[in-house]
Amino acid sequence: MHAADLLSNRANLTPKREALLELETGIRYSYAALNERANRCAHWLQSCGVDYGDRVSILAHNSVVYLDLLYGCAKIGAIFTPLNWRLAVPELVYIVQDCTPTVLLVDAAFAEMGQQVQAQAGVAHFVTLTDYETALARQTAAEPSRPVALNSESTHCILYTSGTTGRPKGAMIPHRQVLWNCINTAVSWGLTEHDVSPVFTPLFHAGGLFAFMTPLFYLGGRIILTKDFDAEESLQIILDEQCTIILGVPTLFQMWQQTTVYETAVFHHVHFFISGGAPCPPPLIEKWRQEKGVVFRQGYGLTEVGTNCFSMTDAESVPKTGSVGKPIFHSQMRLVDDNGADVPVGATGELLIKGPHVTTGYWHNPEATAQSLVDGWFHTGDMARMDEDGFFTIVGRFKDMIISGGENVYAAEVEAVFREHTAVAEAALIGQPDDKWGEIGLMITVLKPGQTVSEAELQDFCRQRLARYKVPKEVIFVDALPYSPYGKVEKMKLKEKYVVGKQ
Repeated sequence: MHAADLLSNRANLTPKREALLELETGIRYSYAALNERANRCAHWLQSCGVDYGDRVSILAHNSVVYLDLLYGCAKIGAIFTPLNWRLAVPELVYIVQDCTPTVLLVDAAFAEMGQQVQAQAGVAHFVTLTDYETALARQTAAEPSRPVALNSESTHCILYTSGTTGRPKGAMIPHRQVLWNCINTAVSWGLTEHDVSPVFTPLFHAGGLFAFMTPLFYLGGRIILTKDFDAEESLQIILDEQCTIILGVPTLFQMWQQTTVYETAVFHHVHFFISGGAPCPPPLIEKWRQEKGVVFRQGYGLTEVGTNCFSMTDAESVPKTGSVGKPIFHSQMRLVDDNGADVPVGATGELLIKGPHVTTGYWHNPEATAQSLVDGWFHTGDMARMDEDGFFTIVGRFKDMIISGGENVYAAEVEAVFREHTAVAEAALIGQPDDKWGEIGLMITVLKPGQTVSEAELQDFCRQRLARYKVPKEVIFVDALPYSPYGKVEKMKLKEKYVVGKQ
């Protein structure tokens, strides 16, 4: 039940089939070629002293080297720990000191940043990608021997998740989680060896590694790997390579609609588009459906429980717009109240997930592990509700909630309504103290270029769609929202500026 044989088994079954197009170099890799690189990587890591359980990191843009390390580490029981190059040096130093990698690979674009990290954290083997490629060529392509200790619970990857209230935590991804994410995605989403998917997201994130890439490699499909994102070029790639399943975030879908490629694009080859990472405004979804006649779904996942946790059919995606679907095949889910009791259908509760696709916990953080994993159930911290048909809708973060007049107001729900307005680009709800209600909503809003709308108009728009107690009492217009390196709105900064300053 470990992932060490996933690539080698696929290469044995379909060695000559194309697995990957690395767009930056134009090189097309067969499964046999990818597996040979992973084998050479495994032997090279062992020559650097990497053993079972040792960590290996990379600070680089997307490239085939990520796949070398992902599968090469798996073969020898090492732990792949990619670094987020969007972080500041002090944040990277903290992570490197926390996971203590034996090897750190750095590409030229981040050489200076990598050297600063090395100077402060110290890694036994600090290697440039150029030197790595030279060393790789000297290694044997034979399959390395598997460590006796390797099993389904062995950690395959450590992926650091953003800390909204503290330091990032290293989520340990066991071998079984990688395998069961492949199985769940294939079974629940109907993927096949004929599917082609582009990866526009960074491979230091779970979405880039596990949403479609590893499941399609498991099945024998094809991946198009890009170094970075350009709206015009990426949409053209989807057309040129006849991609069949496309993952994006709401902002990406908005950017695509503004390209010249979109105007004439025909997506007959696309099975479905899917949005993840944040709630997608229904008007945006409907525009894609009406203008391009495509199937458009919403997804949900977390690093700790896998990137693909729900599913729905193409036919269900229209009447269930706004829902993320039903639980994937090999999974259990509950919605519970503050006391841990299951909530009734239609009521909001915290989402708990259990199954073989769940993390073993957080690296060197038993307190966080004990808080999140209770009797095998992972407490996601996300609030959701289930309708009478068994479809789940994500309402918002458990901690991202305002209690106004004794009523719970979930920020994500109100923010989603604001983003439905044609003039609104971004919105972030925070709470501010109130003598009468205890707390009231304050919406920080960014308008689209050239658009104007008043506070009263937005409040009325919201009032027509939500209960009155959920309507923000005040709307503030700003040029931009503060984002963390992980792409999440930093609400503490908003509170410090707009709430604390008023008290």
